[in-house]
Amino acid sequence: MENRLIPSLWTVFKEGYNFATFAKDSLAGLIVGILSIPMAISFAIASGARPEQGIFTAIIAGFLVSLLGGSRVQVAGPTGAFVILVHTTIQQFGYEGLAISTLLAGVFLCLMGFFRFGAFIKFIPYPVTIGFTSGLALVIFTGQIPDLFGLKFTSFPPEFHKRWALFASHCTSIDLITFSIALISLAIMVFWPKISKRIPGAIVAILLTTALVQLFHLPIETVKDRFGSIPTSLPSPMMPSWNIDLVLRVIPSAIAIALLAGIESLLSAVVADGMTGRRHRSNMELLAQGLANIGTIFFAGIPATGAIARTATNIKNGAVTPIAGIVNAVVLLMILFFFGNWVSCIPMVTLAAILAVIAYNMSEWRHFARLFKSPKSDVAVLLATFFLTVFVDLVTAIEVGIILASFLFLNKLVKSSKLRYLKEALKDEEEDKEDPFAISSRKIPEDIEVFEIFGPLFFGATENFRSALTRINRVPKVLILRMRHVSTIDASGLRALEDLLTKSQKEKTLLLFSGIPHSLKETLKRSGFLKKVGQEYCFANIDAALLFAHKACNLPLPEAENSSNFCPTTE
Repeated sequence: MENRLIPSLWTVFKEGYNFATFAKDSLAGLIVGILSIPMAISFAIASGARPEQGIFTAIIAGFLVSLLGGSRVQVAGPTGAFVILVHTTIQQFGYEGLAISTLLAGVFLCLMGFFRFGAFIKFIPYPVTIGFTSGLALVIFTGQIPDLFGLKFTSFPPEFHKRWALFASHCTSIDLITFSIALISLAIMVFWPKISKRIPGAIVAILLTTALVQLFHLPIETVKDRFGSIPTSLPSPMMPSWNIDLVLRVIPSAIAIALLAGIESLLSAVVADGMTGRRHRSNMELLAQGLANIGTIFFAGIPATGAIARTATNIKNGAVTPIAGIVNAVVLLMILFFFGNWVSCIPMVTLAAILAVIAYNMSEWRHFARLFKSPKSDVAVLLATFFLTVFVDLVTAIEVGIILASFLFLNKLVKSSKLRYLKEALKDEEEDKEDPFAISSRKIPEDIEVFEIFGPLFFGATENFRSALTRINRVPKVLILRMRHVSTIDASGLRALEDLLTKSQKEKTLLLFSGIPHSLKETLKRSGFLKKVGQEYCFANIDAALLFAHKACNLPLPEAENSSNFCPTTE
């Protein structure tokens, strides 16, 4: 079910759709559509784009994701996760560079969905996600300080530390009227949910502060003052201009946008699953997100993904099917047509207050603090991703975070994979005495050596494997390798076994294997290694291998051959 490339809307109509469900979806879509206006404008402005581009994105992406997506209640549009990445891309390459990046990201997302990458994106390490999300929240909040306090700068440096140095030098220049409107907006958004959870506090804050500014002619900058009038219709679809040089230069940004859109959309879908009890189709969701990002660019939009806050609001207001998301897009379109001029009257300080609250909610500070109780490797990944997001850029943060997490995980695997010299285990008091195959209950002659591999035998562990084998002081007649605890093996592990086989043949040592798991045996068979060893030298358990070794060395058979110590079953 999860892997099928079938839109959820198709399934809804196949199951049957009625007027009662439509009424629920319509109410949810109406409320989310109204809430989406300030969010879409705020994210666009914070990203360095024009306010209407956020609305265009919310309309097109919201419609396409609901029409084609794999989640029944996902709401898509511009989100805070893209703010820094979009802002950086526009600064470096202009809007044309962003448009090409988003188009390429859309193609990448479509390919990820088509080739069933949905399950793999869910494996992004949790500390990486929390690290860059918290870093983004801090950077977004920092970007709102000038509008919150009414500070005027001739230039606003992109570097995080320089921005705070600038704030410190202008702390005496706070505009009290602007700051008062900011406090009113924040107070409404904090306390309004205690009055009504159905109507978003952000909408109430916008209506009240816009009315105050207009009625009392307060000297506060509005959207119109900074950006001019908001268009009252969608632009004509247009393919962005591009050249091969620009395409090559923006590929890293495109990969980052695709990865971020995939992570955010599937995370939002998982949250929706938890709230509704349903299961989304991750690959169809990726495909829909890809098509949505391609579609928005034809209408002068910016990157989009599943929005967790709007999706949760959609569910809380009764959404049942993707029709709610389609209604949300239609409501946005109607607001643009009939109230576009009114939108331009919204005070910039109110939008900054909305983004400040969003940044606080994005910060996940409780989860951030809780991660400090995790293993040191997770803390290292968290802090590396966080600080790189804040002081360098999001692309570097995600890349380094994932690579660092992967290396640390490999290091843990290497430590869990070991080769044990089992003659030493004869004196090991900690060995499990209840294990019927415990080596301490066996007598091993001097001409026979036994080693046991624990954990995966992969490229990171092969050096330990080779080093452990050097502990044999003299060439044995028989070397038994126990593999009952080997979970998996890769090409490097196979090469290490082949090297051991070659070395054994040169030294005229008989190499035997015992307890090879069935799945591992299939891998060894496919690689051709089992044929080189010979099936007759692979045994179900250590007793069978020891019995064969005694016969091969012309040694007396073990005394326990017919006793309870001899277990002719698989280990």
